[in-house]
Amino acid sequence: MANENLEKFRKLLLAQRDDLRSTSEVRDESSATVHLDQQSVGRLSRMDALQSQALAQAGKVRADRQLRLIEAALLRIDNDEYGDCRECGEPINPKRLEVDPTSLYCIHCAR
Repeated sequence: MANENLEKFRKLLLAQRDDLRSTSEVRDESSATVHLDQQSVGRLSRMDALQSQALAQAGKVRADRQLRLIEAALLRIDNDEYGDCRECGEPINPKRLEVDPTSLYCIHCAR
């Protein structure tokens, strides 16, 4: 892959990483243990709070996974392995990488 394309994807990955990191504190707070006063909060409010907590925890898991994928992609760029399919070794279409710069497989091998 050409150096200008690698630099474009590096910037895209770094921007995504920074975005995920900047919102990590909010995700951590949202997924923390729910503490409710049983006397003053109704059953539906408790259920809503628990549901919100579960959604926040799932979002945190997704964000952590995405961060790991981004770090791996940045490492592949540093090792001159970025943009090649892990299955067949052919170049991954740059349009596919624009949609998901962490892609490991070309469209044919991803199926």
